[in-house]
Amino acid sequence: MRAALAVLAAAVSLLAGCGDATPDYQSLLSTAPSTSPPATSEESVPLSAYLEGVGVKGQPVAPEKLTDLTVTVPRPKGWQDYTNTNLAPGTRVIADGETYPTAMLMVFTLDGDFDTAEALKHADVDAEVSENFKKLNGSREDFKGFPSSMIEGTYDLNGQRMQAYNRIVFATGKMPDKPAPGQLEPKAQKYLVQLTITSFADDAEAKGAAIEQIISGFNVAAK
Repeated sequence: MRAALAVLAAAVSLLAGCGDATPDYQSLLSTAPSTSPPATSEESVPLSAYLEGVGVKGQPVAPEKLTDLTVTVPRPKGWQDYTNTNLAPGTRVIADGETYPTAMLMVFTLDGDFDTAEALKHADVDAEVSENFKKLNGSREDFKGFPSSMIEGTYDLNGQRMQAYNRIVFATGKMPDKPAPGQLEPKAQKYLVQLTITSFADDAEAKGAAIEQIISGFNVAAK
């Protein structure tokens, strides 16, 4: 559904994000921005638009309400729940104080067939089109056994230089029990899981330990 998948991009624009290849967040602060070949027009399509285009229907779901998948994020000391009426139902955000840094977790059920490898080519587009975006790190390696894409970088937002980490995971829930004779074989539910951590770039080093705790402790696993 267009409205449901559109919140994927809308939420990122509220708490803009990017990503990294290892949990060592602090070490990335001194990493020189990498360069990558220019994306083709097809690869420049955001993930939400790509999924809509291939007929995938998505609905947001609160992580704690999942029955076949575990999705958890640790809470560093002093971080509190953050609420915003513009965020999709089920979005979970924690923040260190009343502003950045923030960590945002979103989960969507996905119904419909699609090529995961192709979808991953679109996972970083929202980050890459951020104003004056500079990529620091990225990876397409699996995460906890699931297909994943990560990107981290800095960008401009309302006159501030920001640094952010973004990870997309295409997860699959626990396989349902065998059906009764004569019934159709059930399929495991597919999910899109997104973790976005955003901080002021000049404050990233001071907040690095807490941010690394979130990255290292992030978990996605079938129940």
